[in-house]
Amino acid sequence: MRHLLSGALFFATLGTIVYVVVRLAQPGRQELELDLYVLLLGSIALATAVLAIREAFPTSNESGIAEALEVEAPAPVRPPDLERTERLLTMGTTTSFDFHFRLRPILREITEQRLADCRGLRLDAGGPEVEEALGEELWGLVRPDRPPPVNRYRADVDRATVQRAVERLESLT
Repeated sequence: MRHLLSGALFFATLGTIVYVVVRLAQPGRQELELDLYVLLLGSIALATAVLAIREAFPTSNESGIAEALEVEAPAPVRPPDLERTERLLTMGTTTSFDFHFRLRPILREITEQRLADCRGLRLDAGGPEVEEALGEELWGLVRPDRPPPVNRYRADVDRATVQRAVERLESLT
């Protein structure tokens, strides 16, 4: 913007110098000279305004039709099962009731599957092999005889515990 104003000021100064020189050289044509001078200053102001607007709102390189026909990529859709699992994780780490009756069955199902696939063990059978394979913390969360919570609204398990349990499940081989 600054370069536009300095360019306009340069041309206005140049036009003023020419106007003064012409007035001194031929003093008889005052009306014509003044009209031409005002016309010059007006065109400089108009050109500066047009260039300033063009600089403020640049034109697109593509046509309007091409832009209108462009297909926008759809927003990525999150799988509903992922959103459901995230809700269960949030609820399960908020109250002990939600952990025991919502999140724990999923952990048990995954644990049963991993134990059967990796070690050929059954979760409900228990025993020292199952406890050793799962570790103390994970076994405490998924053991079959885990009692239901006494205080349903207290947070029994935090996110870090669930994360360590999942990491332990992933490390089963």
